[in-house]
Amino acid sequence: MQPSHFLLQVALALLPLSIVSTTWLYFYPLLHGCEFPNPKPSRSGNNATVPSIAPFRLLALGDPQLEGDSSLPDPDKPSFPSVRYLYNDLKYASSWRRRRQFMNDAVRELFAKDMLKWLKAKRKELDLWGNDYYLAHIHRSLRWYTKPTHTTVLGDLLGSQWISDDEFRRRAERYWKRVFRGMERVPDTIMSGIDGNKDEEPTEGTKRGKVEVLGEDKSWEARVTNIAGNHDVGYAGDLSDERVRRFERVFGELNWEIMFELPSSNITSNSEAELQDKIRDPPPALRLVILNSMNLDTPALDEGLQRQTYDFMNHIIATSRPVTDKTHATILLTHIPLHKEAGICVDEPFFDFSDGGGVKEQNMLSQHASRIILEGIFGLSGNKNVPGEGFGRRGIVLNGHDHEGCDVLHYFPREEEDPDCPDCPDKFIDDDSAPLEDVQQESNKQKQEEELKWQALRLPSSPSTPSSPATPHTPLRALNFKNTPHLREITLRSMMGEFGGYAGFLSAWFDDSLGEKGEWRLEFRTCGFGVQHWWWGVHVLDIVTALVFGGGILVKIFELLPGSGKKKAGGKTADAKLNVKEKNSERKEK
Repeated sequence: MQPSHFLLQVALALLPLSIVSTTWLYFYPLLHGCEFPNPKPSRSGNNATVPSIAPFRLLALGDPQLEGDSSLPDPDKPSFPSVRYLYNDLKYASSWRRRRQFMNDAVRELFAKDMLKWLKAKRKELDLWGNDYYLAHIHRSLRWYTKPTHTTVLGDLLGSQWISDDEFRRRAERYWKRVFRGMERVPDTIMSGIDGNKDEEPTEGTKRGKVEVLGEDKSWEARVTNIAGNHDVGYAGDLSDERVRRFERVFGELNWEIMFELPSSNITSNSEAELQDKIRDPPPALRLVILNSMNLDTPALDEGLQRQTYDFMNHIIATSRPVTDKTHATILLTHIPLHKEAGICVDEPFFDFSDGGGVKEQNMLSQHASRIILEGIFGLSGNKNVPGEGFGRRGIVLNGHDHEGCDVLHYFPREEEDPDCPDCPDKFIDDDSAPLEDVQQESNKQKQEEELKWQALRLPSSPSTPSSPATPHTPLRALNFKNTPHLREITLRSMMGEFGGYAGFLSAWFDDSLGEKGEWRLEFRTCGFGVQHWWWGVHVLDIVTALVFGGGILVKIFELLPGSGKKKAGGKTADAKLNVKEKNSERKEK
């Protein structure tokens, strides 16, 4: 068989597999069902009251953790130290025997240690290069197919907070020029709240949130909302002003917010009178809150930075609409998940402190910090006598940190009321002779204890399951949502190859058929690409197929050239046959 024929047959055999795998690689969002949830028909049955696609579509990515020089050998050290001084050793050796010994030792060290370390370093450099483009492939493919209106990365953009400023600059350059090429950070004018709500008087030490009409500024499609993570700025015990400044300079501020108001064309109604009523009221609004959760817990290295975070939270609480106004919803983007009991998610509650007393590491926020978010920012409460009956504001929490991911529902369990005596206080009293004051004190004590009992329930949509799952206090099917204050928290599974290259899709739309004036509906989905080996394997297969096919074409051309090896061999064979015939004829004549 001719060599060209063999190579072309191999290429032909590889070609179908290459085409199929490449098609899957670049169209995986379609094949894996990666898409934003579409608005569901309103409960009134009038499909015209909801848009065909959600006006707010947030593509969420978590924990890319770009590595760099910390995983590579020191560039200032020689690559082959075994031969660094070989020339001088040979030059000043006292005898040829010593020279041979130096040569043998150097060669042995070179191939036994130095070459292996050098190859390992080059493999790691190639791995970092490939990881950047693996992450970029996920972002580009999802952005092309799903067309999000907004994009966020939920912390741990880089792999270490301990890197030098030069290495920080190099990794940030890779982040913007490779992984998120063509995207940009949110402008300072938006994060600083310039041109915010002019009706709100700003107080000293706070900043107003900018107000925009949802969907009016198309520039948001090319912006990345970056959240600070522990590998970006550090935990509370090592979060310093220098790390904050360099992060904010490249990626954006740690704490800021923006309000997206629904355009009047999206405020649907069934009559002109209802439309006029809604125009007189504040328009439905979606509030995007970016919160630095790295220093919510104590002790903190820089109390001034911690005070800024709490001042920002107080600003969010003070400027929020009333909890009874369901035309307002809050989307909280942060990094560290809220507190949960062990066995709800893969990560369990964990705190570690440095020798100086600062927070060195944590898996979740403390119960205290979590309650501030649940009861402060979202206005939830276990007390049904507060405004809004404790159900708080509409909203959702998105965060990262736990690479395995988790989808939970935070709720406050309430006792079912006795339908015969819903307000009867003595239905819990067994002894009629018990003093009323003792009963009231015991009741108050129980109420104080119940205030701490925010519970979490892992939802079936959670992408991971802990090794020792906790038994839920209340099964999901037994949870009475109409009587239970609750809030969904989604810890997004990491987009790193080790965790399958996951992404999240949050859709938000306003349904005016809900409640008195309408309510926001928030739906979330996740989607994974696969481990990074698939990305490498498909591209290696494509390269091998192209090389084999190209090699077969080149060999075929060479075989067809005048004077090629095949023709020479064929010519010699023909001449030999002719000589044999001539000799045979001569013999016959004789």
